[in-house]
Amino acid sequence: MRVGALEARRWAGLVFAAGPGDGIGLRLVFTTPSGEQRELEDWYWMVSRVGPHAPDGFYARMEFDLAAEPSSDSRPAEGTLILEWSRCENALALRAVARVPGRVELVGDDPWGWKARWDQASDGWRAALEGVEIAAAFAPRAGERAATVVAWEPKGARPGSTPALDRARRLLPELDRWIDDARADWDRRRPRGSGAAEELVEAVADHSMWNVLLQPETGRLYAPAGRRWIFPKPGGSGRGDGAAEPDDWTVFGWDSFFNALALATASGRLAWDVLLAGLESRYPNGNVPNWRSRLGGTPDRSQPPVGSFAALKLHLACPDEDALAAAWTGLREWNDWWVADKGGRPRREGLTPGLLAWGSDTARVPPREQLPEWEVSASGHQRGAWESGQDDLPLWEEAAWDPEREVLAMSAVDLCSYRALDLECLARIARILGHGGEAERLEAERCRLVRTMNRVLWSEAAGLYLDELPGGHSPRVAASNFLPLVAGAPSARRARRMAGVLRNPARFRGEWVLPTISRDDPAFDDQQYWRGSIWPPMNYLVLQGLRRYGFDELASELAWKGALMFLADLRRTGFCRENFDARSGRGRGHRFQSWGPLLALGAIEESVAACPWRGRSS
Repeated sequence: MRVGALEARRWAGLVFAAGPGDGIGLRLVFTTPSGEQRELEDWYWMVSRVGPHAPDGFYARMEFDLAAEPSSDSRPAEGTLILEWSRCENALALRAVARVPGRVELVGDDPWGWKARWDQASDGWRAALEGVEIAAAFAPRAGERAATVVAWEPKGARPGSTPALDRARRLLPELDRWIDDARADWDRRRPRGSGAAEELVEAVADHSMWNVLLQPETGRLYAPAGRRWIFPKPGGSGRGDGAAEPDDWTVFGWDSFFNALALATASGRLAWDVLLAGLESRYPNGNVPNWRSRLGGTPDRSQPPVGSFAALKLHLACPDEDALAAAWTGLREWNDWWVADKGGRPRREGLTPGLLAWGSDTARVPPREQLPEWEVSASGHQRGAWESGQDDLPLWEEAAWDPEREVLAMSAVDLCSYRALDLECLARIARILGHGGEAERLEAERCRLVRTMNRVLWSEAAGLYLDELPGGHSPRVAASNFLPLVAGAPSARRARRMAGVLRNPARFRGEWVLPTISRDDPAFDDQQYWRGSIWPPMNYLVLQGLRRYGFDELASELAWKGALMFLADLRRTGFCRENFDARSGRGRGHRFQSWGPLLALGAIEESVAACPWRGRSS
C-alpha cells in the first residue's frame, strides 16, 4: 500500500493506493464561521510551513494559515491549522487541529476518479480495494479538531467480520500518543547536516519529500516541477467551475533529474524512483520530452540532457547497480536521439557540423486540439527556446529560426556543453556496467565534440565560449556560457580566463548570484523569468564546473551565497521559490518549486559530495 499526499492538490489529504488504478482518498475541509470552505487547491495558498516528512511515512507535518486568502499573492503569516500523520505498518493515524474558530472535517473521496468508494456508517468507514479491506475509525468531532485511524488488511476474513475496522477502533485511543511519539522519534533520527548546513539539509529533504506524487495508472512515484505544475487534460472542457481539469500527472524533463539529486538527502530509493520515472516519460524514439502528462506531451522537443550526470552522481552517493542498469537503456536512447538522422543530417546539428542547436521537430507537434492553450500559436523559435529550458533567455533573440533544419540558427554553447557532459557520464556508467566497447565509442565522440567546441566557440577576446551565429560570435553572455566548465571542455588556462569573467562584479559577481544574463546586458533589469533572474539549476551546474577545475574558493562563495539567499527567503516566506531577483535576492515565481532546494544542495555538498570527477568525499 502506497500512502501519502500523493495527488498534487492534496497538501491536506491522503491517497491510499493498493495498486495501479486502485485506491481511495481522504482530504481535509475547513469551514469558517461564515460558511466559507477551504479545500483542495485552496490549501496551496495557505501553506505557512512545509514540515518534516519521513520517506516511509513514519511522520509528516504541514502548517497552514487559515486567514490567508486563496489565490492571493500575500504570504501566509502563521500556522493556524496543524496537520500531522504517522504510518506504522498497515495503519495510519491522522490529526488536524485548528487554532481559530471553524469546523475541521475529513471527507472521503476517489482521487483520479478511482472506482472505490467509502461505505460511511456511524461506526466507521469501510472500502473494498483489490485484495485489501481498508477502514477508518474517527475520534468524536470537536469543531476545531478532526482525527482518524485508518487500517487495512488482506481480504479473506470470515464473512461478516471487519478486521480492518476492528483494528482501527482498537488503535484510536492511542492516536495522540502515537503521533506525538512519532514526531519526537523522527526529530531525533531524521537526516541532518552539521553546523551551518543543519537547517539546509532539513529544508532540502522536507520540500523534496512533499513533492513526491503518484502516477495512478502505473503506481509509479515521480516528482513534478511542483504541485501546481500539473498541466490540464488536452481538449477538456473543465470541471464546471471555470477551472481546467488537471491531467493525472505531469513530468518535466530536466527537472526530474535535479529532483532525484535533491531527494537523495532523504531517501536513495525514492531518488532512484524519481530518476527512473523521468526516463520512463520518453517517447519510443528515445526523446525524453520537455514535458509529458498522461494524455499530453511534447514529442517535438526535449530538454537539457542532464540525466546521465544525475544518474552517475546518484550512483556515487546511493550505489545501486540494478537501478543504474535500469537507467542505462533510457539514457542511451536519449543520447542517440539528439544526433539521430533527420533529413540527411543530425537532428539538432548547429551551424558547424559536430556542434548542436536547440530545435523542434515540426511534424511531431501534436494536433491543435491536444495542445495546452499557451502552445497553440507557439512558433518554431519559441518551441526551440522551450527545449533549452531557458525559455526566454535573451541569447535566443540573436538567433533566427531555420525552418528547413528546424533549429535555432546557431551553435549553442549550453547544448554543446550538456552533450559533452552527457557523453562523458554515460561512458563512465558504461564502464561501471561492463560495456567497455560502448564506453570507448562515447569517449571518442566526446573528444571530437570538445575539440570542435574549442576551435569554433572559444573567444580569446571575451575569455569565454560564445554562441556561434551566422555572422560570428554572439555578443551576449549568460550564466550558461560557463557550462563548458562542468563539461570539462576548456584547458586550465582557458578555465582561469572564464573564472576571471565570473569574478567581475560588472558582469556576474555580486551579493546575489548567479544572474542568468550578464549584469551589463540591457535585459538584466527585466528580472523576468530567464531575463536576469537567478535560477537554482544554473547555479548548481556552474558550481559543479568550478569544483571540477579546482576553483574551490570561488565555488564555496557561489554555493553559500545561493544557500543563504534561499534560506533567508524560506525563513521570511516559508516558500521554496522557482527563481530569485538578482538585485534583491527575493524569491520569485512559483511558491513551491521542486528545484528550489538545489541552492541549498550546492552548499551541503561542500561537506559531503558525490562528484563524477573526484568520487565520493566527506
